[in-house]
Amino acid sequence: MPQHPFSQPRGRIETFRIESEALKCNVLADPSTRDIAVYLPEGYNDSDEEYPLFVDIVGFTSSGFGHLSWKAFGESVPQRVDRLVSEGKMGKVIVALPDCFTTLGGNQYVNSSAMGNWADFLTLEMAPALENHYRIRKGAENRALFGKSSGGYGSILHGMRHAEHWGGIACHSGDMGFEVCYLNEMPKVLMHLARFGGDAGKFIDKVKGDRKMGGGDFHMLMIIAMAASYDPDPDLPYGLRLPVTTDTCEVIPERWEKWLEWDPVQLIESSDVQENLKGLKCVYIDCGSHDQYNLLFGARRLTRRLKELGIEHHYEEFPDSHSSVDYRMDQSLPMLYKALTK
Repeated sequence: MPQHPFSQPRGRIETFRIESEALKCNVLADPSTRDIAVYLPEGYNDSDEEYPLFVDIVGFTSSGFGHLSWKAFGESVPQRVDRLVSEGKMGKVIVALPDCFTTLGGNQYVNSSAMGNWADFLTLEMAPALENHYRIRKGAENRALFGKSSGGYGSILHGMRHAEHWGGIACHSGDMGFEVCYLNEMPKVLMHLARFGGDAGKFIDKVKGDRKMGGGDFHMLMIIAMAASYDPDPDLPYGLRLPVTTDTCEVIPERWEKWLEWDPVQLIESSDVQENLKGLKCVYIDCGSHDQYNLLFGARRLTRRLKELGIEHHYEEFPDSHSSVDYRMDQSLPMLYKALTK
């Protein structure tokens, strides 16, 4: 049984609000005003010291504010960072935990006409605003982005496409190898949507009107959110369309290609992406060997290619599933800190 942490965070938590231009006019009509929880380390008010910025982007159906919560036999992110600091494994940092929740239940942290321009929000709005407001060491080389699942995907995607804004990234169990982790879900999605005449918009309307989410609805929302992220059509209800035919579940090549353009396993073949990753101080990737979404196969493909290309990275495969693996931050956060501060 893991030991329960009884101590409260030693620093303090503030809420920082951004009136975002990047998120306006999203098809979902989600709010563009967003709050970021900011964890300031113990002693922040007692000196003029500046700190690295660590940004925590979360998995599907969660928010940065969820990582502040009390857990039985588990740690919040502030508690974990405090412990790692007290154990001498890393130094003090400022941690930003943004609320990036959407009507579709989550976020892939990319620019999307349906979901909003979330990559721009993180890089062009949030990071500079926090840097100007708090005592954060200036410059992208002092910023780390980390997350698990959808947050892990966002982290590796930003390392590949937006490396000029980050010094290091950590991808825990991130989405990759799309044909392995997404395509096999399409028949289930179509059968679920058949109850709504195959109309994803009607399904969303039903979910929004329910007083309680059904268990199967969460999974359907996840795949629909991927469609809204990777191949949105702003002229359709909620910007949604799938990459398969609704009657026979056959892949529509031009639509599926739009999805693959966002797959890290495909993106790594771009010379620009390769140069971006080479410029980072730290590229950390891990995945459970029993991951129930088959993400380990994408992780193996990507890291094999990284090795072939001579791109420095750290990969670990651990004996666990996709669930309840926040303890993996014990490996990534100190590595990010050392890379940013050496």
